[in-house]
Amino acid sequence: MRTFRRAALGATIVALLVSACTSGGSSPSATTAATAAPTAAASAVASPSTAASPASAAPTGSIASQLTLGGPPECPQRPFCVLGLKDTYGVEFKLFLPLDAGGPLSLSAIKSGLVDVGLLFSSDPSIQVNNLVALEDDKHLQKADNLVPVVRNDLLAKAPGLPDLINPFMAKLTQEALTDLNKQVTVDGKDSKSVAAAWLAANGLTTGGTSGAGIKVKVGSTNFYEQEILGEIFAQVLEANGFTVERKFQLGNREVVFPALQKGDIDILAEYAATALEYVNKGAGEATGDAAETVTKLNTRLAPLKLTALAFAPATDQNAFVVTKATADKYKLQKVSDLANPAP
Repeated sequence: MRTFRRAALGATIVALLVSACTSGGSSPSATTAATAAPTAAASAVASPSTAASPASAAPTGSIASQLTLGGPPECPQRPFCVLGLKDTYGVEFKLFLPLDAGGPLSLSAIKSGLVDVGLLFSSDPSIQVNNLVALEDDKHLQKADNLVPVVRNDLLAKAPGLPDLINPFMAKLTQEALTDLNKQVTVDGKDSKSVAAAWLAANGLTTGGTSGAGIKVKVGSTNFYEQEILGEIFAQVLEANGFTVERKFQLGNREVVFPALQKGDIDILAEYAATALEYVNKGAGEATGDAAETVTKLNTRLAPLKLTALAFAPATDQNAFVVTKATADKYKLQKVSDLANPAP
């Protein structure tokens, strides 16, 4: 796991804000390393023309129109992020700041007041640890984002028994288990490899299998710690059954990693059912709140890409729009729809 130096946080935020990159940058790391952003970072947003972009023409008078939203650089183009906030809730913000995908930049920006509302993920233990408020998705913008492995059909042709190795562990990945795995990495500072190994051992993984002998597998992940943990689980299950595994973690965001899966640069990737479906169908709005239905639709869309989604986990990780308790108290925020209320 990469460490994140607090002294470099301000410079990193400035670089992200100026470049406004769209391909994923430095990897998220331990939540405990994300402390209040320094003055240099706050100064970077003093001039919105260089540091942030308007969240289109926000309706004047609403609470949201007075606030800054922070999230991953691709958030403005995502149906479950800025686009969904506008279409489902009628909510548009004064400014949007590109940060990271639910990592230490986003957490620090929320805690320091660099942004008023930030995007974290529902299984992120830092929400509870830092006494933050996750606004209730009362109009159900987020769909069934259950964790699901997506595998190249080429690999399944060589190893048709692979789903029988992975699926039983996905069935055991509950919401509580996922959040605890994340806490061990981001709060307790453990590395993803040892955390995955301990969880697998506790859930019955045995070694010495030979079904994958002679088969090479490249396991990938985005630059999101949770996907690296899941990647480690896949890798260790496969290694325990004789596969030769290459880990290709922290590759970037979905716009980088999913094409890598299609091209064969990686063979298996932990995905999120609804988000993956809306990515491959180019935002056609097919995802629902039913995980089984959403994964069935996902497999229909994956078939022409020669990819297959395996069994989904009970655990889900969805976008969570988060504020400090002080911000929640000031604007009386409990639900996402409250952001559309008149500003006080």
